This record gives sequence, C-alpha cells and structure tokens, in this order.
Amino acid sequence: MADIYGNQQINRKMDSGLNKEGSRLEEAMKELEIWKAKVEKADDVKARLILEKLEQDEAKSQAQQEMFACVTKQEESQKEYTKSMNALQEKILKLGKRKQDLLDQLRRYQDELEAKRAESTKLKQKFKIYVQIPDTEVKFIAENKGETGDDCQPIRGVFAIHQRPTVLLQGGQALITFEEEKVASQILKIAKCSVPCDNISVDVKPKRIKLDPAVKFEVHLDVSRKALKVSSIPSSMPEERMKDQLVISFCRPSRGGGEVESVEYDQNTGTGQITFLHPGVAESLALIGRYRVDVDSEVNVGPIYKYQLCKFQTYCGSPKRTILLDDIEDVEDEEDLQDHLEIHFQKPSNYGGEIESIKYISSEKALQAFLCEDTME
Repeated sequence: MADIYGNQQINRKMDSGLNKEGSRLEEAMKELEIWKAKVEKADDVKARLILEKLEQDEAKSQAQQEMFACVTKQEESQKEYTKSMNALQEKILKLGKRKQDLLDQLRRYQDELEAKRAESTKLKQKFKIYVQIPDTEVKFIAENKGETGDDCQPIRGVFAIHQRPTVLLQGGQALITFEEEKVASQILKIAKCSVPCDNISVDVKPKRIKLDPAVKFEVHLDVSRKALKVSSIPSSMPEERMKDQLVISFCRPSRGGGEVESVEYDQNTGTGQITFLHPGVAESLALIGRYRVDVDSEVNVGPIYKYQLCKFQTYCGSPKRTILLDDIEDVEDEEDLQDHLEIHFQKPSNYGGEIESIKYISSEKALQAFLCEDTME
C-alpha cells in the first residue's frame, strides 16, 4: 500500500511536472512564433533596406557618373574658355598694336601734311605777286564818226610784271652794294674781315647772297568796246520781259545808252550782258559803274574783258655787286656801326671800293630788302 501510494505520489508529481513542462512549452512555442514573426519582419526590413541601399548605391553611382561627366564637361569648358580668352587677348594685343601703329602712322602723316602745308604756304608767299598797276584816266569826248573795222576791235593792253628779288636781312647782318663787280668779288674771297670801331674791332664774315626764285610774266588784257557786263538785275518779272526792259533801258541816249545789238540775261544769278551796235557806248557806261533801268532800280555795269597769262618764267640769280656781312656784334649804335662798316669797305687797302648803298640792322630786328635788276646776273 505504501508502495502504491508512493507511486501515486510520484505519478502526481510527474503529471504536475508534465503539465508545467507543457505550459512552458506552449509559452515557448508562442514566444517562438513571436520571434519568428519578428525575424520575418526584421528580414523584410532588412530586405527593404538592402533594396533601398542598392537603389541608393545605383543613384549614387549614377550621380557620380553625372558628376564626373559635369566635371569633365567643366574642364573642357574651362579649357575652351582659357583657349578663347588667350585667343581674345592675343587678338586684343594685335588690335592694340595695330591701333598704335595706325596712330603713329597718322601722326607721321599729320607731320608730313603740316610740313607740306608749310612748304605750300612758303611757296605761295614766294611766288605771290603784289603789283600796284597805276590807274590811267581816259576821257571820252565824242564818238568817232569815221569808224573803221579797227574800231570794233577790243582795247588791248600788255602788262609786263617782274618780281623784284628779295633778301631777308636778319639782326646782326648788313648788305653792301659796290659800284664795281670786282670789288664784291675781292671781298667774297676773304673769310673774315676785322672792322675797327672806336675802342674795339668787330669781325664780320662776307657771304654770297642766295636768293629765292623770282618770277616775271606778261598779262595780255582785251577790253570789249561794245559789250557791257550788267549785274544786280532784279527778278521782278519773267525773263523775256526783263530782256525787253533791258533793251529799252539801254537804248536811251539820254541816259548815255545807244542802239543795242543783243542782250543776254540769267534770271538765276541776276546778271546779263548788253552788246551795243556801235563801239564807245559800253566804254563810257563802264566808267560810270551804275545805270538806271525801267524797273524802278539801278543796276551795276562794268567792262567785259579777257586776260591771259603769258611768258611766265621763274629764274634764280645772285647779285653781282651786292654781298652779305654776317655775325656782326652790336658793339655800338646801329648808325655808328654802319658808318664804320662803310668806311672800312671803302678803303682800297681793305680790298674795298666805292659803295653805292649799305644797310645794317642790329640784333632782334629783321628787314626785307629788295634788289634791283641791274645787280643780278
């Protein structure tokens, strides 16, 4: 009995232990299921993370490729930019050099132009002729009745113009004209002359005069005896009517007119030409200068002439009897020093001779001297 009871106790303990083990196992199974679920969830998260990582890696790789492409493109652009900038800088330098060359060339041309202008001005002054032609008074008393063919010929005049050679006399210089050529030749052979003054001697240098070219020419002038120039004609009526008025006006003997052969009129310029049938009328009206026409106004009248330049010649020469004294110091007054120069060069002992004329000017002065033709070669 005791054994049976003992076995029952053991069985109850075993059953109790089994129940506990079963409960634990069940809890363990539940916990296992929970952990399996968590593991599956973790695997899903892991897979998702791996997938996201792969996507991120792919995006990163693509971004890196794009970045490398951009860097490469930037480097190429930088190279092209540097190349373009270098080419542009080189072009700018070439253009700057070209500009400087053009400016230098422009300055050279401007200098040459100024030099040419100065030379042109000098030549114009050199060949400019100032001639005062004397006025000749002519008095017309009456018309010559015995007209011949020569009366219709124009009044012809020939004017011969000779430019007198000139010398620009600077301060400290003198011009001496001797009566004989041989005296001037003797003085020119001396390199330096010592001229005694009151308390000092002055050294002067005789020099031959170099003259600029001079000109001479003739002006042939033909003045019409029958034609008259008319100007300041008012444009108050048509051209043909104005011609008729001019003919009527210049036909009036009471105003000094005469029979009109023909008339010309330019309405645009207000000028015209009246040709009379007989000579002499135009000459007398030209001397008056004004004429009243039948349009309540006066017109200007003048001669009609033609001129021609003939026998134009340029020539150079050197004076035979005139010499230049240079490097003269102002040791005395101008007149006193000129007297000493004249006395010195009059003496035959100084190879001098009779002096026709002498002119000395002190420093800081200048004088234009005119030479006569008989002193030229």
